[in-house]
Amino acid sequence: MDNLLFEQLPYALAKTDFQGLGERYGGKVRDNYRHGDRYVLVTTDRISAFDHVLGTIPFKGEALNRLAVFWFDKTKDLAPNHLLDCPDPNVMVARRCEPLPVEFVVRGYLTGSLWRDYEAGKAAVYGIDFPLGLKKDQGLEKPILTPSTKEALGKHDEPIGPREIVARGLVDAKRLDEASEMAVALFAAGQAWAESRGLILVDTKYEFGVYQDKLVVIDEMHTMDSSRYWEAGEYAARFARGDDQKMLDKENVRQWLIRERGFSGHGTPPPLPDEVRVEVARIYLNAFQRITGTPMPVRVGPVVPRIEAALRAKGYLPA
Repeated sequence: MDNLLFEQLPYALAKTDFQGLGERYGGKVRDNYRHGDRYVLVTTDRISAFDHVLGTIPFKGEALNRLAVFWFDKTKDLAPNHLLDCPDPNVMVARRCEPLPVEFVVRGYLTGSLWRDYEAGKAAVYGIDFPLGLKKDQGLEKPILTPSTKEALGKHDEPIGPREIVARGLVDAKRLDEASEMAVALFAAGQAWAESRGLILVDTKYEFGVYQDKLVVIDEMHTMDSSRYWEAGEYAARFARGDDQKMLDKENVRQWLIRERGFSGHGTPPPLPDEVRVEVARIYLNAFQRITGTPMPVRVGPVVPRIEAALRAKGYLPA
């Protein structure tokens, strides 16, 4: 597998520009094309951390898009979502929704940025009264919601409490309650499935939009970019020793940046060596197989011609 990953490095999908597909907007990972009441979302191989785009990871976009489609299908009876079609492994066609300007982060464990804020005495910003004496990676009594703002590309999302969300007019109280309840329900479903696969869904973020006055899940769900996954069988022993958990998600990249390059979001991010890019690709493909139960097929070569052919075949681009 590693040979295939190294061979795909020069073909990793950094950007698309499909003329005639719609008005283009490039996000951190997705190239979004708006046409009428629909979006065509192309998930590239770009990877971001600390709100900076760092480069590309081979096959990452396909893994994320396939997994998002997997989760949207699995949870469609629990929460409506924006998915309409998947004409290519890297592409999702979605309803055009009015996005809520807040990300809904649900956490089951004290780790990541929450742990860093807790350790620094800044966790009160979430509007939650955390007890003293908690340890890194400790499980919480019940999942908590720690929303954040959605900032423009290149700016840092900031934690925000529910009262401030309403006070600032970002989301009204009724819609906030609805989205919060939906996020917690989706997280419970995700945790239950992860447990059945020998994993822990540690935390995740959800994005919601409004379509015909109904709340809809948008963007992605329970992917390695938007969630933390740990090996369930190793959790207790690692926690008892105070060791880091075995991670199957993007946190590996964040930790590499912090430990190996001293970078945590300020200044210019360092480039990712090819060995790191391949290691992250291996982690993502392993996580995909663990979560879905099926290995992801990989094919070395350029991605854009395949996507373009698929879009033409389905009529999204003129033949």
